[in-house]
Amino acid sequence: MQKLQFSGSYVALVTPFKNGELDEDALRHLVDWHISNGTDGLVPVGTTGESSTVTAEEHKQVVEIVVKMVAGRIPVIAGAGSNNPVEALDFAQHAQSVGADGVLCVAGYYNRPSQEGLYQHFKLIHDKTDIPIIIYNIPPRAVVDITPETMARLAGLPRVVGVKDATGDLTRISQERLLIKEPFCYFSGDDMTAVAYNALGGTGCISVTANVLPRLSSALQDACLSQDYSRALEYHDQLLPVHLALFEEPNPSGVKFAMSCLGLCDDEVRLPILGVSEHLKSKIRQCIDEIGKAEC
Repeated sequence: MQKLQFSGSYVALVTPFKNGELDEDALRHLVDWHISNGTDGLVPVGTTGESSTVTAEEHKQVVEIVVKMVAGRIPVIAGAGSNNPVEALDFAQHAQSVGADGVLCVAGYYNRPSQEGLYQHFKLIHDKTDIPIIIYNIPPRAVVDITPETMARLAGLPRVVGVKDATGDLTRISQERLLIKEPFCYFSGDDMTAVAYNALGGTGCISVTANVLPRLSSALQDACLSQDYSRALEYHDQLLPVHLALFEEPNPSGVKFAMSCLGLCDDEVRLPILGVSEHLKSKIRQCIDEIGKAEC
């Protein structure tokens, strides 16, 4: 199978709730809104989609709704992460069965597996599905780090097509590119460093901020893909206050509040995440007043 290339501005999509339940109408509206505002791809039920606190039934329901609403207009990379390989495989097989274009699979958080254990975890999902896989490397949450050598081994599997890099280490992409010779999708998992990551060979960003500012986020990624980093830096500077505000308190409370200011969904999150403080609400409202309303 030829490596399938994903690139550009992908949204780490929130999961909207209302009165404790999945808000299906808001989710459907978000899909159309993102497509009409230039988003290149959607990533439902990842970290920002509160995958750790949705039920397995809700997880699958979100993926089905997003895939059906997208209807092939842009790629959908469905979150399929779990530290339990049986559950991760079930999510990946379900995503494949409903027509997702790829899956995002995270390292074995809490288990703290060895590099060989990590490789075998992802290989199991690879061998029992026929869907492209993006490896999600996020040591701050998963505790374990997928080394460049292990990533290169994984890249040798036909359907492992890329990485979402949330290591916080801007040298990592260079180390991986030195070892990975075949085409590979390098996604930044950090809005703050996405321009620098792309300048080092990245092909896109799976963005939290793009939930609120999809057009500006997409314009930034387009500039990077055109190697116009001067223009990309201008967009980055516009987005910087928003990045800082959205991540001041645990994600996704900030981005959901910002979206509620734009009338996109309620700001409801699930425990143990709490809603944002009054101080941060004021800061986010100011950001929305300055640049956010232009996105609606």
